[in-house]
Amino acid sequence: MTTSKAASANPQARKGLLRGDINEVAIIIVFLAIVLYLSLTTGSFLSTPNIMSILVASSLIGLVACGQTFVIITGGIDLSSGSVVALSGVITGLSLHAGVPIPLAVAVGILVGLGCGLFIGLAVTFLNMNPFIVSLAAMAMARGLAFIIPNGQTVFGFDDAFDAIGGGLVGYFPIAGIISLAALGIGAFVLKKTVFGSEVYAVGGNREAAVMAGIPVRRTLIAVYMISGALSGLGGIILTGRLDSAQPIAASGLELNAIAAVVIGGASLFGGRGSMLGTILGVLLIGVINNGLTLNNVEPFWVQFIQGGVIFLAVLFDSLNQRRRGG
Repeated sequence: MTTSKAASANPQARKGLLRGDINEVAIIIVFLAIVLYLSLTTGSFLSTPNIMSILVASSLIGLVACGQTFVIITGGIDLSSGSVVALSGVITGLSLHAGVPIPLAVAVGILVGLGCGLFIGLAVTFLNMNPFIVSLAAMAMARGLAFIIPNGQTVFGFDDAFDAIGGGLVGYFPIAGIISLAALGIGAFVLKKTVFGSEVYAVGGNREAAVMAGIPVRRTLIAVYMISGALSGLGGIILTGRLDSAQPIAASGLELNAIAAVVIGGASLFGGRGSMLGTILGVLLIGVINNGLTLNNVEPFWVQFIQGGVIFLAVLFDSLNQRRRGG
């Protein structure tokens, strides 16, 4: 399989790239406008502790959004991410309490996510089930297991070395942020520079053409869901370390923020378009909006409403763009 063969299955790639650049410029302008507004209206917005707070909060969304970017470019969706984060955190926490060494417990947490992704990928490809329905079912099952396994109890009290994964610093920079940026950077390289990345775009752009071009569609789809699951599992480890506790109810709704960040970053829910740079910008935009609402003491119910509104607008613009291209 060659990159050119994958590209031939997606003839609109060049136009998509140009549109992606335009979207990213628009996001940067909106991002800078919001930063300027918040810096003028709230005295603490540009303070070092607040910027660190934004980076830490955005790191978990960024990690999950990285996996979602692969899935959404293929035209799929993974609604199980938040529940997988909670399940991974619980099993990692129990492993640590059972005396499992930290590196092995971390591997167990990632494998839990990987297994969840494999389950969704196999159901989508071999059972021809709708990704929305499959991942919705996986979301409920993973959340249920996150409550069943620890009998509904929070698992807490871990070694400082483990907690540092989620709450430690390297210099002034949070370790969680470094892990998230590393994942996003690797994801950007894979999407832009590898044959697998070309196959991801080709599968999302035109699946029938991808099959005729000899692209292993099933293998590609299973792989993207496994990537999403593994990164959610890693997110569970980071969140457990940050909180020094593994909570069955943790990360509820996280998948919506991650999906919103990916769509705001220019990816299409119809597949075939998207970039990791756009996702990074979307994550930062979501993080700044959430932080700005907190600094302005907006009531939590309104925060949820506004977050939902942002997601609605992102999907609306995506639908309008898709209709315009179809016309």
